[in-house]
Amino acid sequence: MTHRRALGIPAALGVLCVICLLSLAIGALPLSPAAVWHGLTDPASSAYPVVRQMRLPRTVLGLLVGAALGVAGALMQALTRNPLADPGLLGVNAGASAAVVTATALFGISGLGGLIWFALAGAGLISVLIYLIGGSGVGSPARLALAGTAVNAALYAYVGAVELLDTDALDRMRFWTVGSLADADFPTVTRIAPFLLLGALLAAGCARPLDALALGDDAATSLGGRPALTRAVAILAIVLLCGAATAACGPIVFVGLMIPRLASRFTGPSLPRILPYCAILAPVLLLGADVLGRVVARPAELEVGIVTAVLGGPVFLLAVVGRRS
Repeated sequence: MTHRRALGIPAALGVLCVICLLSLAIGALPLSPAAVWHGLTDPASSAYPVVRQMRLPRTVLGLLVGAALGVAGALMQALTRNPLADPGLLGVNAGASAAVVTATALFGISGLGGLIWFALAGAGLISVLIYLIGGSGVGSPARLALAGTAVNAALYAYVGAVELLDTDALDRMRFWTVGSLADADFPTVTRIAPFLLLGALLAAGCARPLDALALGDDAATSLGGRPALTRAVAILAIVLLCGAATAACGPIVFVGLMIPRLASRFTGPSLPRILPYCAILAPVLLLGADVLGRVVARPAELEVGIVTAVLGGPVFLLAVVGRRS
């Protein structure tokens, strides 16, 4: 296990570098590694507009959003003591989506600077609701999964109804609502980066206290912890990470479920060890799904949210069956 841990992070970083190169090279116009290099460094190159203005922002946004969703998933699983918890499955992303659609359709807000605050508010409300349902540790995985399914169904029914009643909103958000990196640009990256950075810092700060909470509130208090504060910080980190990611790319599911489960195979149950793996492997999954979506439907593409849903559905079912066994 120690040898695996020592090699795990460098190996994961190597895979991430390969995926980033593929993200820059693969698309409607395939590029060689040399063309990618010239597209990054030479403004006179014919590949420069494709690489620097289209694929590089998309890749950077995928890195940030993937890391955010992976870390948020690990935090939610630790907070609820439920290995099936995921921001997409338990309605947190749906809460952000419902708030964004409301802001767009009812208030005419279209810029990310305004939408991100609605997304954070929606994610926050649903996070508190989910915590009240299962955050105390007494909720079973099945109970939380059913509650998340109900919340998701209600919120996405609302989103669908609003979009059907407002055709302009449907046109503006039809790709966003399934989760997409296609419209990425550097202004979007700079808008969400401060929220994601703050969320990551909060996640790192509450990782060890959350580990202590796994022993129970009394044990955590005897070790010097403050359970109520730890939970509040964890919820705030989840809201910042999921809200900002959803505002930028739309709701993307299953990333926060699959990656923490995979990371724990390398690290064991220690959350401080799991989080770095999630921050690396979740972008691998998200960018890999984005590249796959460009390949299977070329010259068009499948949105990344569709690909992660197709990949994550069987993983979720296997996880449920495994726990029942």
